Amino acid sequence: MNQLGFPIISLVAFFPIFGVLILMLIDKKAEDTLRGTAMVFALIEFFISLPLLFSFQNGIAGMQFVERYNWIKSAGLSYYVGIDGISLWIVMLTTFLTPICVLCSWTYIQKRVKEFMICLLLLETAMLGALVSLDLILFYVFWELMLIPMYLLIGVWGGDNRIYAAVKFFIYTAAGSVFMLLSIFYLYYLNYKTTGVFTFDLLELYKLNIPVSVQFWLCTAFFVSFAIKVPMFPLHTWLPDAHVQAPTAGSVILAGVLLKMGTYGFMRFAIPLFPYATKQFTPVIATLAVIGIIYGALVALIQPDMKKLVAYSSVSHLGYVMLGIFAFNMQGVEGGLYQMLNHGISTGALFLIVGMLYERRHTRMIKDFGGIARVMPIYATFFMIATLSSIAVPGTNGFVGEFMILVGAFRSLPVYAIFATSGAILGALYMLWMYQRVMFQPLDKEENKVLKDLNLREIVTLLPLAVLVFVMGFFPGYFLRKMDASCEYFLKNYQQKVAFYEKGLEDGTSRIETVLEENNLRRTLD
Repeated sequence: MNQLGFPIISLVAFFPIFGVLILMLIDKKAEDTLRGTAMVFALIEFFISLPLLFSFQNGIAGMQFVERYNWIKSAGLSYYVGIDGISLWIVMLTTFLTPICVLCSWTYIQKRVKEFMICLLLLETAMLGALVSLDLILFYVFWELMLIPMYLLIGVWGGDNRIYAAVKFFIYTAAGSVFMLLSIFYLYYLNYKTTGVFTFDLLELYKLNIPVSVQFWLCTAFFVSFAIKVPMFPLHTWLPDAHVQAPTAGSVILAGVLLKMGTYGFMRFAIPLFPYATKQFTPVIATLAVIGIIYGALVALIQPDMKKLVAYSSVSHLGYVMLGIFAFNMQGVEGGLYQMLNHGISTGALFLIVGMLYERRHTRMIKDFGGIARVMPIYATFFMIATLSSIAVPGTNGFVGEFMILVGAFRSLPVYAIFATSGAILGALYMLWMYQRVMFQPLDKEENKVLKDLNLREIVTLLPLAVLVFVMGFFPGYFLRKMDASCEYFLKNYQQKVAFYEKGLEDGTSRIETVLEENNLRRTLD
C-alpha cells in the first residue's frame, strides 16, 4: 500500500546521495560552504521524511508506502521497499540524528571536512536503505554498505588508536555478515525447491515453513550476525573501542542507529523466518541479555574515561531491548522498540555532551574535572537531563521503555527479569557518580575555571534531544499507537508458526519431505 501515490521511500532513502554529488563539486578548501551544504541537505532530508510519519495509518499491520520494481527478474531479485510500525520510528530517528551530527561536527572536524560530510550522508542512505528493504539481497547490499562510511569515520577522523578500532569493527561485523549471506542463499534455494519460484522477497519467505533441522542452522547464522551488531555479550568487545576512537558524530550515529540494526534485524528477519528455532534459543538469548545488562553496568562503573563509560552503558541498555523483544508479549516488544528510540536519544545526547567537553579540555578522564557546573551551568543542565533519561527517572522517555520491558519480562521471563532489575540500580550508580565527580567536586583545577559555557550552536544541537526526552516521557501513547498493529501482528504470526511446528513434531511430521509437501499444498491453495 502506498497512500501518497509517489515513491516517498525512495526519495527519503536516496536524497542524501544528491547532497553527496553537490559536495563533490565544491572546493575542499571552502570548509564552511561544505558544512553548510551538508547541513541543508540533512535538514531537507528530515523534512522530506515527515510525510512518512504524518501519513502513516495507525491500525494497519502490513507494509505501507510500498514500492516494488523488478531488478533482475530471472534471478528473483526486486527493488522492494516499505515500512511498518516496527521500522517507522527507527527511520525517523535516522533522519532526525543526521543534521544533529553535522551540527556537532562544525568545529570538531578540522581536517578533510569534505570527505567527512560525504561519509555522513552516504551512511544515512545506507542505514535508511537497510531499514526499508523487503528484498533480502537488497537488504544485504545496504547492510554491507553501512560498514564502509562507518569504517572511514572511525579510521580517518578517530582518536590515536583509530586504525585498530576501525579494523576491529570491520572484521567483527563483516565476519558475521558472511554467515547471514550463506543463509540467505540457502533460503533462496529452499524456496525454489518448495515452490519452484526464485525469490528473495522477504514477505514471501515468511510463508516458508522451514524444516526444524535446517531452521536451527539458518537461525544461528542470522543470530550471530545481528548479535554482533547489537552487540550482545560476549560479542561486544568491538563496541567500546569503536566508540572511544570515533569522532563525536560517529559515536552518535553508532549508538543512535547502527546498534539498532541488530535489534531491528532480530524482529524483521530472524524471528519471523525461524520462529521455532527462536523459541528454543530464547533462554540462551535472555541469559546473554541479562549478563550484558549486569556486565555492561559493572564495567561502566569502574571506567575512568567518560566516553568509555557511556559506551559500556550501551551494552547494558541494549541488553534490556533484547530482553523485551524475547519476552514475546506486547509490553515487552513495544517496550523494546521504544527503548531503541530512547537509547538513540539519551545516549546520543551523552556522547554529544562528552564531545563538547572534550573540545574544550582535550581530555575525557573523569579525574581531570570537578566543579564544572559552577562555570558551565547550561552544560550541566543538559548533562543532567541526559543522565536522568539514561537512568530511567519517571517523566523521562527512558522510564517508559524500561518499565514496559520489565513488565513484559516479569510476565514471560520472571527469573531473568529479577536479575535484570539490578541493572537499573547499577545504571543509577555509574551515571550519577560520573555526574557528581564531573559537575560537583571542588573546582580545583585552573584549566576548568576558565571553561566557557555552551554557545548557541551547541545549545541548538542538544535542545531537540532534551525536548524529546520529556515529550516521549509524558506522551508515549502517540509513539506506541503507531507500533501497536505491527507488533500485534508480529506476535500473532510468531505464536501461530511456533504452534504449527510444535504440532508437526507431535505428529511426527518434522521430516523435510513432509514439510516441503505441506508448503507446496499451502502455496497452491494460496
